[in-house]
Amino acid sequence: MDRSEIRVAVLRIEGTNCEEETAEAFRSFGVQAELVHLKQFYSDMIRYEEQRSIFDYHCLVFPGGFSAGDYVRAGAIFSARVKSVLRRDLEEFIKLGYPILGICNGFQVLAELGALPGFDEDRPIAEKPEMALAINDSGRFECRTSFLKRESSKCIFTRAVEKRILRIPVAHAEGKVVFPKEKEKDFLERLIENEQIVFRYVDEKGEYSGYPWNPNGSFYNIAGICNATHTVFGLMPHPERVFYDHRNGGYGDGYYIFKSAVEYLERL
Repeated sequence: MDRSEIRVAVLRIEGTNCEEETAEAFRSFGVQAELVHLKQFYSDMIRYEEQRSIFDYHCLVFPGGFSAGDYVRAGAIFSARVKSVLRRDLEEFIKLGYPILGICNGFQVLAELGALPGFDEDRPIAEKPEMALAINDSGRFECRTSFLKRESSKCIFTRAVEKRILRIPVAHAEGKVVFPKEKEKDFLERLIENEQIVFRYVDEKGEYSGYPWNPNGSFYNIAGICNATHTVFGLMPHPERVFYDHRNGGYGDGYYIFKSAVEYLERL
């Protein structure tokens, strides 16, 4: 697929943010990136020329922010609205091999939606959540630099990453990856076997460490995972905020996330 033909939808509802930065990151590669409100996919109150189908796009992005004020739980309302009107289409979208990215609040949405960890390739959206992003161990909003070690080369969003350690900031209050206690061992084994653990928090020397390097107390230092087909990816850090390296010039470490996705789409 030619880059000029690639279309990316960055989804938004009340409370999402960083949409424009995320769209601009994709646009820098010459692809089309559009900010799309969720209602444009289903509401009959939207003007005809503004109505959309998810199949108008080749990639979906759930951006960061505080969707619907993060009431109930972070990402819970956004995911419930998506699941109620788009579940079948979204499952088909995933089965077709089209990628989905969830950044921070977007990761929370994908977890609540049941799209992650996404072990079942035949049913890419689980009936109920199989993981959660819980309140940080510190009990406060953590906004800091984080260092990430790439664990999987199979995730389509990291195939262009050549660096061993990436520097990407976090900004969240609920980013602690947790699984049901009775399933932790089984889930971890499956994630490792399937190469679904994409990033883990490390210190500046690349060693697995606790707080503040692991900013939320996440299980197994997990910062980002993908589904079993490696096309649905959620991470807590914000790659769109370090697309450029404003200190040294050129591109920052977030650049490689978007580059990987675009190169994957070119091959479809």
